[in-house]
Amino acid sequence: RLHAPLAIRSQRYPTRGLVRSAAARVRAVRMVEATFKAVPDRPNFPTEEENTLKYWKEIDAFQESLRQSKGKPPYVFYDGPPFATGLPHYGHILAGTIKDVVTRHAHQRGYHVERRFGWDCHGVPVEGIIDEKLKIRGRADVLKIGIDKYNEECRSIVQLYTKEWREIVERFGRWIDFDNDYKTMDLNYMESIWWAFKQLYDKGMVYRAFRVMAYSTALATPLSNFEVSQNYKEVPDPSIIVQFARKDKEKAFILAWTTTPWTLPSNLGLCVHPELKYLRVKNKASGDEWLVGKDRWQWVLSSIKKQEKDFDTLEELPGAKLVGIPYEPLFPYFKEKAHDKAWHIVSDGYVSTAAGTCIVHQAPAFGEDDYRICVKHGIIQKDGAGMVNPVDENGCFNDEVTDFKGQHVKTADQGIKDMLKSRGQLVFNGTEVHNYPHCWRSDTPLIYKAISAWFIKVEDIRDKLVQNNNATHWVPSFVKEKRFHNWLVEARDWCVSRSRYWGAPLPLWVSDDFEEVVCIGSVAELEKYAGRKITDLHRHLIDDITIPSKMGKGKLRRVEEVFDCWFESGSMPYCCKHYPFENKEEFENNFPAQFIAEGLDQTRGWFYTLMVLSTHIFDRPPFQNLIVNGLVLAGDGKKMSKRLKNYPDPKLMCDRYGADAVRMYMCNSPVVRAEPLKFKEDGVKEVVKDVFLPWYNAYRFLVLETTRFEKDGGKFGADASKVKKSANYMDKWINAETHNLIRFVRDEMDGYRLYTVVGALTKLLDNLTNWYVRLNRDRMRGNAGPEEASTALCTLYEVLLNLTVLLAPVTPFITELIYLNLARALPDGHALKAASVHFVMVPEHDPQVLDVEILTAVQRMQSVVELGRTTRERKKVGLKTPLKKLILYNKNEGFMKDIKNLESYVKEELNVMALEYKSGTTDIFLSANLNFPLLGKKLGGDMKKVIEAVKKLSQEELIKFEKEGSIVVEGHQLDKETLLLTRGVKDLDNPDLVANWDAESMVILDFTPDEDLSRMAVARDVANRVQRLRKEAELLPDDAVDMWAEVVPTKGNAKLEDAMKLKSQYVDELLRRRLWNGSLRQGHELIVKQEDFEVHGGVLRVFITVTGPFFNSKEISKLVGGDAAAELGVRQYLQSFALDRLADLCEKGPLKAKIADKTYELKYRTHFALGPGDAPWLK
Repeated sequence: RLHAPLAIRSQRYPTRGLVRSAAARVRAVRMVEATFKAVPDRPNFPTEEENTLKYWKEIDAFQESLRQSKGKPPYVFYDGPPFATGLPHYGHILAGTIKDVVTRHAHQRGYHVERRFGWDCHGVPVEGIIDEKLKIRGRADVLKIGIDKYNEECRSIVQLYTKEWREIVERFGRWIDFDNDYKTMDLNYMESIWWAFKQLYDKGMVYRAFRVMAYSTALATPLSNFEVSQNYKEVPDPSIIVQFARKDKEKAFILAWTTTPWTLPSNLGLCVHPELKYLRVKNKASGDEWLVGKDRWQWVLSSIKKQEKDFDTLEELPGAKLVGIPYEPLFPYFKEKAHDKAWHIVSDGYVSTAAGTCIVHQAPAFGEDDYRICVKHGIIQKDGAGMVNPVDENGCFNDEVTDFKGQHVKTADQGIKDMLKSRGQLVFNGTEVHNYPHCWRSDTPLIYKAISAWFIKVEDIRDKLVQNNNATHWVPSFVKEKRFHNWLVEARDWCVSRSRYWGAPLPLWVSDDFEEVVCIGSVAELEKYAGRKITDLHRHLIDDITIPSKMGKGKLRRVEEVFDCWFESGSMPYCCKHYPFENKEEFENNFPAQFIAEGLDQTRGWFYTLMVLSTHIFDRPPFQNLIVNGLVLAGDGKKMSKRLKNYPDPKLMCDRYGADAVRMYMCNSPVVRAEPLKFKEDGVKEVVKDVFLPWYNAYRFLVLETTRFEKDGGKFGADASKVKKSANYMDKWINAETHNLIRFVRDEMDGYRLYTVVGALTKLLDNLTNWYVRLNRDRMRGNAGPEEASTALCTLYEVLLNLTVLLAPVTPFITELIYLNLARALPDGHALKAASVHFVMVPEHDPQVLDVEILTAVQRMQSVVELGRTTRERKKVGLKTPLKKLILYNKNEGFMKDIKNLESYVKEELNVMALEYKSGTTDIFLSANLNFPLLGKKLGGDMKKVIEAVKKLSQEELIKFEKEGSIVVEGHQLDKETLLLTRGVKDLDNPDLVANWDAESMVILDFTPDEDLSRMAVARDVANRVQRLRKEAELLPDDAVDMWAEVVPTKGNAKLEDAMKLKSQYVDELLRRRLWNGSLRQGHELIVKQEDFEVHGGVLRVFITVTGPFFNSKEISKLVGGDAAAELGVRQYLQSFALDRLADLCEKGPLKAKIADKTYELKYRTHFALGPGDAPWLK
């Protein structure tokens, strides 16, 4: 047994049934060199991917592809730069995969596609790591160690994980140039940033202003409005009502509401709406008088748990009459500092009745509207004079707020409330859950803070932004048309400065009073003032440079701020080329990009800054086409979290299933339509099981059957013309489907619709593996003759080859594996032959083979088969059980003609003995039922009336409804969701006749029990058991073995014996080879595998043996004259030869065996044969 597989492999010969002698067949095995390399039956995709990576490295595949495409039309792609201070996650892998698919396809369409990786090197992600390392808590700590040392610490960790990034990106099959990457911290890149900024400055688009900005206290810097929009969270905050004592009246107070108690020490005014109504009410118990908005009085009462009867209403008056009323501040910290106009009631139309008391407390240092209103009423000046701003850059109170100095403002909320309560100034103390902005980097709550900052005008170019956006193509389009468009329409001026250290410095040198400003736009320009060579533009290396004033203001010094890192990444298209200092013509000829892609979160990030800067500088959009992907979430729908470990590690997925499986899983999901993907390992696993393994098995089947064909004396060669000339219906169909797919993929990729492309590719794979291969297996095995086998194999080859080329961008590894073997059949110089599938151009589709009639016919056949399969499933009768007939109802003559042409496939697929066609539909009736869950509330009291009316609908009315999709019943419009149609057959009361239907056809399967069909079912089980035993023995289809079966005498084996006796030929047909009666075994055979199976109450014993000499006992006995010893000697003599040697000797004539003193002449196919299948006496 241990040596049996070797014996089998050394004695393979092709299928029996060919006219040639067995000797010729065996010799052919030795002489023919197979076109294809043998492939394992159980592939390890991760291991094969690792081998492919080594192969790509050996041939320098990516760079070689660029060398081959040099001189072709450029396809421009921009890759947004990630930070290398963290490891890549599924979001990066997804975006990288989309970019890789599109750019690989562009290469295959005849473009030269430069793909450079980039790194975002500046900003908070880097500084945050250093702050933690050096225990930096604020600006003072940075200045203490020195900006130079701080920045150099930052530089040292910028590329912390670049090695890991490269490993992961390359492991997932992405081709991109890491060796020629760009970095935002490089001198050339930063110089181009300065050039871009100077363009804006020279156009008057840069200004400095004192504004209230969203401010991150964790980062000690303001944020732009689009950064603020990226991270809102539902959080609880204080909800308090406080009373301000009026100065003009005793025991009189003004009620104001706030969710930010920490802003109350900085209060400078109270604002009412000039037209809203306000009440003066008096508390009957305390005698205190309150001013409060009429529209919010009931809310105040419910909050403080009082009733109207507890108060007297003294007066109702408009807000305009309250203006000017003075009041005492809650805290005394700024009584000597504030302007005389502070602490009075003012008015403005922004006050609403949506919340609070209709009286809004004003702290101009911490609210945009507060600032505007206080400037408007002269409480503070536009330059900030008169403002109180007691919060430092880290969000802590300074020494002016003596009671809470050093406390972070959010921490101080509780102490402030306690103090107000102790003074009787806290009327209500509650909590409110609301949507509040958080820092997108540190995840801490933002505050709003008045600061001076540098801005780029955006509001002035809103129309241009919208116009340029309209000129771009987004997938999906709704992100462009809604989310992005709405953002552009409301675009605000961009705060481009950051109070940080590690970043590209703003190139502005100013006088002390900011009246004189010089903007530097190049290194050369700066060197004129510096008097030295500039090799680095970071602030610690240039901040010492001064510029002489032309206005007599002494020396101009550089402002302290650095650029918002979004400006750096948004100017990437020209900065990575060092434009305009280098590559000027190249950039200008190839701008804008044909393609970019990132996640949905970049709508208000990179996409926005690209568009703003490109519109300002070039007056055109920065890209033509954009794919927006959704977010990749954990399987439970939550954000992926390393701490929670709620998602599988990407490397683990590669090791288990391979990168291709992850790529296809993501590309064939809603995430490429900007919808979220709940990442599940089972989804990746299913890709391997449902797509890769069937695909690989179809490829392996081609290799096996081609090898068998060549061993039979044929020579396989790729021949597309043979496929095109084929008269076989299924050949024409799968060829048409393939060229239809080629056309579709080209068109859809031109539209950047990945979500349609991958689905179509997998659909063809399904048609190939589950329909074409299964229905043409016998043809490819030669059962219809060598010419038909050759044509079918060529067809399968052409489909697999084209599919491999089309799928290469999506699954670069498995396609390379399959292609390198398939390419062996292509002649040198063939358009599809190359050293890698990724060097092959996508073929053009052949319109001549797009036979719509054949495509329609097979689709119709498939629909009938699917109806039959579903019917079997409902009846719980498997496909192994043959059925008498299928009755098909369809009134379309063309439909019936198509099914008749493909009847043999329907019968084979559904295992039915006959098809019966009925074109008349008089036997079929429609019935309608209301969808009560949907209609319950809609119909109300008319329900019974509508039910009765539906029962009375005629067949004509129902047919019309089925066609049109709507009908009015008792005044109610019903559609196909609310009125459900079912079909039935008149007088179909036989439980063995089961109907099923779709919009076009009805099928009835006849499940009536039949003795002969029952035998066939047993025969199918027998064939299934034998095939299983062959699989366990790890046999190949052409292994030289014989199979035997016998019924073991047991009780209850009558059914099995009956089937084996009467349906042995049917078993052979199912096995596509002979199953010999076990009683014919002669005892000398070498057993490969033996097993007993229980089949329908009986026991079947199955043997698989190595093919060897098979003896004609009657003729040998006659030859030796009944001498038993001589007969044994003859048998042993023949068994001493290997099968191929014995076959050679047979060709030379009779064998002469000398036994004792006698010589016997042994004639091939008279006295012996090469296995039972070669024995004419058994035929």
